[in-house]
Amino acid sequence: MYRLHESTVNELQSLKAEFKDQIQEKEAISEKLYAVQEKLSAEEKRRKAIEHELVNLKKGAPEGDKHFEDKKSYMKENIRGTSVLGTTAILNKSGTLRVTQSAQRATIAKICEEVGLQKIIQLLTSEDSDVQIHAVKVIANLAAEDVNQESIVEEGGLDALLTMLRSSQNATILRVASGAIANLAMNEMNQGLIMSRGGAKLLAKTASGTDDPQTLRMVAGALANLCGNEKLHTMLKEDGGIKAMLGMVRSGNSDVVAQVARGLANFAKCESRAMVQGHRKGRSLLMEDHALEWLIDNCNTTSASTRRHIELALSHLAQNEDNARDFISSGALQELQRISNESSREDIRNLAKKMLKSNPVFQGEMRLGQ
Repeated sequence: MYRLHESTVNELQSLKAEFKDQIQEKEAISEKLYAVQEKLSAEEKRRKAIEHELVNLKKGAPEGDKHFEDKKSYMKENIRGTSVLGTTAILNKSGTLRVTQSAQRATIAKICEEVGLQKIIQLLTSEDSDVQIHAVKVIANLAAEDVNQESIVEEGGLDALLTMLRSSQNATILRVASGAIANLAMNEMNQGLIMSRGGAKLLAKTASGTDDPQTLRMVAGALANLCGNEKLHTMLKEDGGIKAMLGMVRSGNSDVVAQVARGLANFAKCESRAMVQGHRKGRSLLMEDHALEWLIDNCNTTSASTRRHIELALSHLAQNEDNARDFISSGALQELQRISNESSREDIRNLAKKMLKSNPVFQGEMRLGQ
C-alpha cells in the first residue's frame, strides 16, 4: 500500500507539472495570438486609411474615365525604332489640355509620394471596385512614363493587371487595365513578360467580351505594341492576338481601326526586317489570318493615318517573295502599284516602287498585264 501510495503521489505530481507546463504554453500562445490580432487590426486600419486617402486624392484629379490615357499612353510615336509606324499623339494641341495634363501629373506624383507605389499596387486587389478603379487609373498613368515601368513590374503591377483582365467583370476596370498593359507594352522587356504570362490570350478574351469602343481601342493598342517585337510574332499568332485584332474592326470605330492598322504595320515591318537579316523565312504569318484581305479592303479609308499604316503594311509584306503569289491572287499587287504612284507619303511611294522593281514575280506579272 505504501509503494502504491508513493507511486500515485509521484504520478500526480508529474501530472500537475505537465498541467502547469500546458497552462504556461497556452498563455504564451494566447499572448502570441493577441499580438497577431493586434497587428492584423492595425494593418486593416492602415489599409482602410490608405484607401480613404487614395479616394480623397483622386477627387482632386481631373474627372472622367479617359484622362488616364491622355499622356503618351500607347499612342507613343515609335516602338524600338519603328518610328514610321507609331501614331502621333494629338493630345497636346491645346493649352487647356496641357494644363490638365500638368495638373494630373502633379496629382499622380502626390498620390505616389503619400501612399507609395507598393500600396497602390496592393489596392488593385481591393474588394471595393471604386478603390480598384482609382488605383488602376493611377497605375495606368504611371505606366505611361518609361521611368516608372520597371518599378511597376517589380512590385507585381503587371501580374495584378493581368489578374484583373482574367477575373474582373467591371467594364471600367477592364478598359483601364487594358490601357495600363498597353503602356507597359511599349517596353521590349515588358512585352516578353506580358506574352509569357498569357497576356495576348487575356487581351483577346477581353476584346471578344465587349463592344465598348474605348476598351477595344486599349486592347488594340496593347496588341499593336506587341506586334512591334518580331520575337513574339509566332506566340502572338498562336495565342489569337492577330485574329483578335482583325475581329475588333467589327466595331467600326475609327480609333480602333487605326490601332489595328498600326499593329499590322508594326508586324509587317518587323517581319520584313527579320527576313532581310536572315532570321526568318517563308510566307508571312499574317497571310494565315486573312490580314491581307483586310488591308486591301481598307486601302481607301478616309483616315490619313490609318491609310498610311495600311500602305506601309502592304509595302513591307511585298518585300517577302514568298508572299508574291498571295499578292497576285488577292489583287494586292494592283494596290501596291497604286501606292507607288498615289501615296501621300514620298517614303511610302519609294518603298512600294522598290518592292515592285526588286521582286521578279511582280515584274513577270506586270509584263503579262501590259
